[in-house]
Amino acid sequence: MRDAVTAYVGIGANLGDARAAVLAAIDALGQLPHTTVAARSSLYRTAPVDATGPDFVNAVAAIDTRLTAPDLLAALQQLELEAGRERPWRNAPRTLDLDLLLYGQARIESAALVVPHPRMRERAFVLVPLAEIAPALVPREALAAVTSQVMARLP
Repeated sequence: MRDAVTAYVGIGANLGDARAAVLAAIDALGQLPHTTVAARSSLYRTAPVDATGPDFVNAVAAIDTRLTAPDLLAALQQLELEAGRERPWRNAPRTLDLDLLLYGQARIESAALVVPHPRMRERAFVLVPLAEIAPALVPREALAAVTSQVMARLP
């Protein structure tokens, strides 16, 4: 069996009970085959970025997995479907959004998957929770570049 890789998953929702959806998604990540949740950030309320609808609840989870990056992506998309995710248009409001942000040190560019996530450095809702659980992965200047984006840690 292959060695485990630490991957980071961005989690968000802005339809229905978004907080419950994000927490359930973190639990579901730990139920994936050959996968454990190593850490999770606090939950954050954020305004939509390049999207519409109500505010999002966001978090980032670190997972240790033996799944390949494409298999992990497929599993994340299946979890989205199980949570009722629909994709009527790009960046539509969603019951659950799971983004593979980082997969170990891998750099992947395929039609289906780009890792590191191509827009993660533009989004406070990714960088702030990622910095909370893996500060070495988020340069100070990257955090400074997104400070104008409105977000609040949830209790």
